[in-house]
Amino acid sequence: MKASVQPISVAPAVEKTAFTILSELLKARLTTLVLLTTAVGFYVGVRGAIDYFLFVHTLLGTALVAGGAAALNQLIEREHDSKMRRTEDRPLPAGRLQPGTVLILGGIMSSAGLGYLAWKVNLLTSILGIVTLISYLFVYTPLKRVTSLNTAIGAIPGALPPLMGWTAARGVISLEGWSLFVILFFWQLPHFLAIAWMYREDYARAGFVMLPIIDPDGVRTGRQAVSHTLGLLSVSLFPVLLGLAGWFYCAGAILLGGVFLWSAIQFSRQLTIPSARKLFFVSIIYLPLLLGLMVLDKVKY
Repeated sequence: MKASVQPISVAPAVEKTAFTILSELLKARLTTLVLLTTAVGFYVGVRGAIDYFLFVHTLLGTALVAGGAAALNQLIEREHDSKMRRTEDRPLPAGRLQPGTVLILGGIMSSAGLGYLAWKVNLLTSILGIVTLISYLFVYTPLKRVTSLNTAIGAIPGALPPLMGWTAARGVISLEGWSLFVILFFWQLPHFLAIAWMYREDYARAGFVMLPIIDPDGVRTGRQAVSHTLGLLSVSLFPVLLGLAGWFYCAGAILLGGVFLWSAIQFSRQLTIPSARKLFFVSIIYLPLLLGLMVLDKVKY
């Protein structure tokens, strides 16, 4: 593909600034969530005083990888995005950016981020970044059009950032680091099921094989939302069992997990767009609160 000499061409319908277009391409909100989970993994993994230079290097490298992955993902899915109302206004389907430009930008950002992590952080964290990038772009993305298991498979790269933060601080992968991975893994499942139920017609139009599409009555979707949220409630206690967080975190995790589980149960009973939207919003509130409790009640070494 060849880059255009004019990378940004504003669509006539809705004019957007270059900053807004770039934010949409790099999925700024998703990248912010990635950085939040990476930061928590780093902080929880630190022993003694925090090396703030290492912390900043970790976030910068991770941000480059996450932003580059988001751009390349949109490049791969641009034709499918054009068929969905929720994504048809993204930079590529709307014609505001050219594919060649996105390929160059995404490739440079991803490779620069991986190199930066290897140089300024450690090789292990960079390798985890490579696994995240490859599994996201070349496993999860194509499987969205093949099997409804894509949600569980896509939760793997989505759960690696806190483990990357952990390895940046510790230099090794340990059971405690995996506990952070498992929490993020389980959190994503009911979160994405709620999204898939709200936009199931959009996903069907684009040819994505999401569970709510092959499960029109919603029985399996509701059952899995409940079971995965129950699983999240259980694994959210691992940091206490492994000595990473104290009893204040434990009480908060049980309370937050109970609210999340109740929302999933309500969704499974009603299977409406409002109940799915409520489950989605509860999931959005749950994660930063849980991570905040983990930071506040970290067991000092």
